[in-house]
Amino acid sequence: MLCQQVWAVRWLLAAMSLTILLLMGFGLPTHDPDPATTGTLRGSRISLNTTTPDPALHDGWAKRITWARAEKATRIAVNSVAFRSSGQNLTTAGTYIELTSRLLEPTLLALAALAIRGRIKR
Repeated sequence: MLCQQVWAVRWLLAAMSLTILLLMGFGLPTHDPDPATTGTLRGSRISLNTTTPDPALHDGWAKRITWARAEKATRIAVNSVAFRSSGQNLTTAGTYIELTSRLLEPTLLALAALAIRGRIKR
C-alpha cells in the first residue's frame, strides 16, 4: 500500500504547482508598490502621511512567466503549507489564491502524513 503515500504526496505537489502557476499569472503584481511619504511642516510640528498604491498587473504573459516571479511564488506556496502568510503584496486575485492554498495544502500535507504513519504502524 505504498501507493497511498505516493498519491498523497503527488496531490500535495500538484496543488503547490497549481498555486505557483496561478500566483505567477494572476497573483503577483508587476512591480512591488513603492510607498510614498508626503508631509507638511507647521512651525515645530511635522505631519507625515505614507500611502502605498494597490498592487496591479500591467504586463503581458511573457513578462509574468519569469524565474524571479517563479521563485517568489514558490516561497509563497511553501509558506502556505505551514498556514503562514507570506507578507507579500499581492493582487486581489493573489490574496484569494493564497487564502485557498492556506486552507487546502496543509490538509493535503496532513493526509500525506497520516498515510505514511499508517504504513509505518503496520
